[in-house]
Amino acid sequence: MNFLKKIHEKKFDNSVHMQFQKFSKGEFRDRAVIKAKNSRGKYIINTSSEFANELVREMAEKLGSGKTNITGVIVSTMDLKGKINYKEIKQFQGVKKYILDGEMSGDEIIKLINDMPKNFFALSFEVGENKLKIKPKAPKSGKPGKGDENPKADFCKIITNDREIGEGFVFEKPSYREAEINHTFLIESIVIPESLKKEKDFAKIREESKRKGRIIRNAMIDGKKVVSELEFEA
Repeated sequence: MNFLKKIHEKKFDNSVHMQFQKFSKGEFRDRAVIKAKNSRGKYIINTSSEFANELVREMAEKLGSGKTNITGVIVSTMDLKGKINYKEIKQFQGVKKYILDGEMSGDEIIKLINDMPKNFFALSFEVGENKLKIKPKAPKSGKPGKGDENPKADFCKIITNDREIGEGFVFEKPSYREAEINHTFLIESIVIPESLKKEKDFAKIREESKRKGRIIRNAMIDGKKVVSELEFEA
């Protein structure tokens, strides 16, 4: 389940928290961009980078103990030597890209995501008729403001016949044919847990504090404009 569907259903788990961990207070436009098509139960979903780790997890769960060829990169500030099998490392300003091209099981991928949730998993692979393609690079960090003039849903692409995945991106109308959606994140306050009130480590405070605010969801679904709001604290 993608993080927006979780917020819609008031299911605020750690994966939702991770989506907002980097944000300060402010308005962040053109986030979580989605372009979706549904043709008789075959879904083609294109998105911006926010959904990458979730899509990788969804596909890995389908793969399970089976193995398939995995290509792409894991983007991290950590030293992952000995933790993953990689072909090459590229580094820029302390950010490392571990380049992968080899067989892995779904269970192995899930374990990596669970053990290293802060890392960015830009991995591409297929499971039966389900295909996932993610650009093998780090996402843009993004800053508050106007966003892009023409926000693009071109970082991730999944082709699937999984109804739960396909409908989860357009929960206003699960039976949609075509939809384009983008979001504005309004971070209205930073909620610091009581346990961190005397904490001196500002990095820890930033990471563990919750963001509270609203998401303005602008959608065009089958030619009809739909604007809604999602409240969150995560």
